Amino acid sequence: MKKKEVSEESYLKFGRFLEQQCGIVLGENKQYLVRSRLSSLLYTFDIDALDTLIEQVVTGRNKAMLQAVIDAMTTNETLWFRDAYPFEVLVNRILPEFSNLSRPLRIWSAACSSGQEPYSIAMSVMEYQRQNPRAIKRGVEIMATDLSTTMLARCEEGIYDELSLARGLSLERRQRYFEHHEDGRMMVKAEVKKMVTFRSMNLLHTYAGLGKFDVVFCRNVLIYFAPAIKQKILQQIAGLLQANGVLFLGASESISSASDFFNMVKCSPGLYYQRKT
Repeated sequence: MKKKEVSEESYLKFGRFLEQQCGIVLGENKQYLVRSRLSSLLYTFDIDALDTLIEQVVTGRNKAMLQAVIDAMTTNETLWFRDAYPFEVLVNRILPEFSNLSRPLRIWSAACSSGQEPYSIAMSVMEYQRQNPRAIKRGVEIMATDLSTTMLARCEEGIYDELSLARGLSLERRQRYFEHHEDGRMMVKAEVKKMVTFRSMNLLHTYAGLGKFDVVFCRNVLIYFAPAIKQKILQQIAGLLQANGVLFLGASESISSASDFFNMVKCSPGLYYQRKT
């Protein structure tokens, strides 16, 4: 029988390791979270106890195991058009402001998880362009990044089951932007897929090579980081934004100590942040 309990020593050791690797702060008494996320890996790697698995991961003996643990601890289920207002603001307010660009409009979806956010952005852009065919003539480039290589592979496939499709996706959008896949699931159409480029990225590492962006979605991820790391990430995002570029955070997140780099812009409903010039 597999031993799925996590000792206090292993939990503290794993917490320090996870914060160093990913910036995620587990906090106190989250052993249940470690158990629920990592227990299945005992069978994958034929290990008898979670304490043993944690010890092997922390000491770096198995790179495949390390990646599997990071995937398990950083993967979060999301939904289409989450919170609705960021996508409404994007279509009704932000895209019109950038409609006359003489270059491609660039949007970054950071921590894109299973792909619903960047594909929702792409659908929103397509709907705006359908209503405004002469706008954004140089096109839109959407980059989506995530730490989990497993998630990125799923994103690129763009195939979703009924449960995933039911979370935030209207019947009209399902019919317009998806097609039937041979296994009974639904797949994002090629015209939507081609708008999004996926790549692996750790938000704690360098942002060099990403280029400049007009809009950044970094939603529901900063809540997992320690304050100092959160400030560093926001400062680096500000450095990637074009003048007056726009940042969307999650509904429960704020710029806090990074207010030197952004102005809050209130909408009805919701809000976003604009880079200070």
